[in-house]
Amino acid sequence: MSGDLLIERRDGVAIVTFNRPKQRNAIHYEMWRGIAGLMAGCGRDESVRVVVFRGAGQEAFSAGADIAEFDRHRKDSTVARRYHRAVEAALDAIAALPKPTIALITGYCVGGGCELATATDIRIAAENSRFGIPSAKLGLLVGYREMQRLVRLVGPGVAMDLLLTARLMDAEEAVRAGLISRLVPLAEIEQSVRTLAGEVASLAPLAHRGHKQILETALTNPRLKGLTPKQKGLPFACYDTKDFHEGRRAFMEKRRPEFKGR
Repeated sequence: MSGDLLIERRDGVAIVTFNRPKQRNAIHYEMWRGIAGLMAGCGRDESVRVVVFRGAGQEAFSAGADIAEFDRHRKDSTVARRYHRAVEAALDAIAALPKPTIALITGYCVGGGCELATATDIRIAAENSRFGIPSAKLGLLVGYREMQRLVRLVGPGVAMDLLLTARLMDAEEAVRAGLISRLVPLAEIEQSVRTLAGEVASLAPLAHRGHKQILETALTNPRLKGLTPKQKGLPFACYDTKDFHEGRRAFMEKRRPEFKGR
């Protein structure tokens, strides 16, 4: 990928950077494939507690899929299916990662870039950020899972507003709509996300994993019917972990816990 997709690991945090600033960090086919691989690696790496996604520079988180390669990868429905499988695998890998994910958003967060951001757990955006999924300008459709993630965050009304108008939403509107978690000044976003990632990484990783699983179950099965024995037992499994006993002791001893993920 010639450095188009970078990863840096430090102090329990993996930072994934879309490194194509001249193309507003547009994501090409091999990058989509690479993202899925990076998530598999982060999932296995016990030293990684949090994954942060960002774009190089401050002009764009990502302008989405690279239109320059559409003639090769999206010229008809046959090749488009292969392309979509790569995109879906990347987004599903982010959403299913058993570790917290954070999107650091500056500038344009559009199309596939916006869809990728909706797959993360927390989205921190700077005041210069802009959001949209202007698929209608190209005669394209978003996929079912991408639609599902968008609607979970903003509801069907805002989702259809964005899709039918193909407009860009500014940061103030995005935070009101629930598309982003927090809005911070551009000059402070690097430090804000660094601090947030460090705080999240210091907390119990098994609790993070369990909460992500419980949330997904609650969203996909809101009536909680037909839960498996494992799903029923998940809220209580923490009591048998070393991390729970470490957290309890640390609280009583008024010290910072040292969680091991066991």
